[in-house]
Amino acid sequence: MTPEAVPLGGPRFQTEPARLYREMRRDHGAVTPVVLDGDVPAWLVVGYRELHQVTGDPVLFSRDSDLWNQWDMIPDDWPLLPMIGRKQPSILYTVGERHRERAGMISDALEAVDPFELRGHAERFADELIDGLCTSGEADLIGQYAMLLPVRVLARLYGFSDEEGPGLVTALNDMIDGRERAIAGQTHLATSMAQLLADRKADPADDVVSRMLQDKSGFTDEEMMNDLMVMMAAGHQPTADWIGNSLRLMLTDDRFAASLFGGRNSVAEAMNEVLWEDTPSQNIAGRWASRDTQLGGRRIRAGDLLILGLQGANSDPQVRTDASALTGGNNAHFSFGHGEHRCPFPAQEVAEVIARTGIEVVLDRLPDIDLAVPADSLTRRPSPWLRGLTALPVRFTPVPAL
Repeated sequence: MTPEAVPLGGPRFQTEPARLYREMRRDHGAVTPVVLDGDVPAWLVVGYRELHQVTGDPVLFSRDSDLWNQWDMIPDDWPLLPMIGRKQPSILYTVGERHRERAGMISDALEAVDPFELRGHAERFADELIDGLCTSGEADLIGQYAMLLPVRVLARLYGFSDEEGPGLVTALNDMIDGRERAIAGQTHLATSMAQLLADRKADPADDVVSRMLQDKSGFTDEEMMNDLMVMMAAGHQPTADWIGNSLRLMLTDDRFAASLFGGRNSVAEAMNEVLWEDTPSQNIAGRWASRDTQLGGRRIRAGDLLILGLQGANSDPQVRTDASALTGGNNAHFSFGHGEHRCPFPAQEVAEVIARTGIEVVLDRLPDIDLAVPADSLTRRPSPWLRGLTALPVRFTPVPAL
């Protein structure tokens, strides 16, 4: 790896990622050498065309993590193992025809979710959460709302009881933050999923897990358990951050002020702008080169890890000639990925319904909501992977619970 490699971590991913990605592009081009925790080398793809090339060629740039040429350097307690796993029997690391069968099983199970029922669950849980804070006149919309909503809806769709939701939230957040509690969080999630699978095998119901178990493609319990963990992690945290980042935009940007007084169109506009400018999934690991190749003027060796720089590519000036222009209606961003391993469309639709319902319930129930702190004092979680607020303190006129 080149000596000028950029650490993939540190405060600048919290405070000024847009400038950081610009500097990477200026100093290194579309493919930037980076180092992960423990000085592990990788490449960060921040060019739009280059990312399109990587995600569009699953043979040359494989999801098979066994190809990685750094496994000898990785300790058993490496905090990024939950995100970059070895021989994980999940859809994330399956390739070829088996991956297509697996994606089909998951898509079918999610496609069968009734959209009215989904919105009903989202509204009910959102109203419950607002009931818990609406009489006080102040709240943190991240810790008391956004971080609790998606996982409760997803847990209900999968077949979990409502009581199990809070423990799943904690486990997921620990796992995704990639710090000292990451592996404990992963263990809790795995145990919960295994128990749910056993329960649904004995007593099927009308839920996602029961539908997956009906699939005749011959997937093992371990494969399904891993897929459910992936779906829960990918469905919860980015959706929670989508809610938080959209509400932040609407509360701090004059262009969206009208939406706080009933203009529904601007909710969708704000959500779309966040996917371009402030996407929850900033960087995703990853792809592995199956042979020596060239990408963006860089020599990539067989087994090198390429990290998908979704936010860097979304802001690539080669495709965003007018970076200040509103992006409403343009969905050519990378926020849901691209190619064979992109987020399945039914999963994307589920996330969109949960996020939009969550935002609309806040605006309906707390119509005079306003930021309780200066906008420039809002802080982000210390993660180069997922971008979300640590807190969103607001104030409003107290209203009675429903």
